[in-house]
Amino acid sequence: MSRVAVLGAGGVGGFVAAALERAGADVRVVARPETAAPLSERGFRVTSRALGADFGARPRVLTELTSPVDVLFVATKASGLSDAIERIRAAPALVVPLLNGLEHLEVLRGRFGAERVVAAVIRIESDRPTPGVIMQTSPGARVDMAGVSAEVEASAALLRGAGLEARTGDSEARVMWSKLARLCALALTTSASDQPIGYVRSDPRWRSALEGAVNETVAVANAEGAGLDARDTLAELDGAHAELGSSMQRDIAAGRGTELDAIAGAVLRAGQRHGLRCPTVQWLAERVAVRAARPAA
Repeated sequence: MSRVAVLGAGGVGGFVAAALERAGADVRVVARPETAAPLSERGFRVTSRALGADFGARPRVLTELTSPVDVLFVATKASGLSDAIERIRAAPALVVPLLNGLEHLEVLRGRFGAERVVAAVIRIESDRPTPGVIMQTSPGARVDMAGVSAEVEASAALLRGAGLEARTGDSEARVMWSKLARLCALALTTSASDQPIGYVRSDPRWRSALEGAVNETVAVANAEGAGLDARDTLAELDGAHAELGSSMQRDIAAGRGTELDAIAGAVLRAGQRHGLRCPTVQWLAERVAVRAARPAA
């Protein structure tokens, strides 16, 4: 049996940990003490559209990881990553980050070594309204990992066994930017408008902003070697269910900190490195920042 640890017990980390434990993996969840206490007492309760099930899970909950594991899935917010990885006291054989953005890879590789950290992303809509309660609402849940190795393939097999889709083999740039090109446009437009993607697509002004954000982000991605086509990203957004929102939008509504810098900031900084302007991304990011600074209703 593979030994698995999941760092972070939010909507993504909680879902991955519960799904793996349900499938028979030996799972440890590493969480902050204030979160670990209720999870140890009650476990997780998951409602999942992708898995077509409501289920409970009781993985082992720790405040620090002190024994080696085969794979560590990292599912914290980017803003809390530096503090969170201090709770990992033993070196995992493989680290699979499931964070939004790009720049967390450098942080993780600085801590665990470049050879242990694979570029990876997760495509999922999942929220944790209260500790241990996971509401997974997207029709699918997919993890993409760059490259091919025995460790990567073993981790993909674990995820598939838990009911998630897992893809391997693409380049690091393509894996990371193919999600960010979609996420940046989705998160910024839904958060700036406080409307779901269906409204954004149908309103001429917001549709223009959506297309601008996609085109600008894809241009930066291709300067980074991703080889994307903006038409594919727009087609993916056009095919999303009309009520799709974003975690950034939910964070603003709940008065929580957002991942604006990790998502839009990463695009803008990469654009600057290549001398590419991103006026739509900049305008949307400024509008989101204003909304995020207001007290939650």
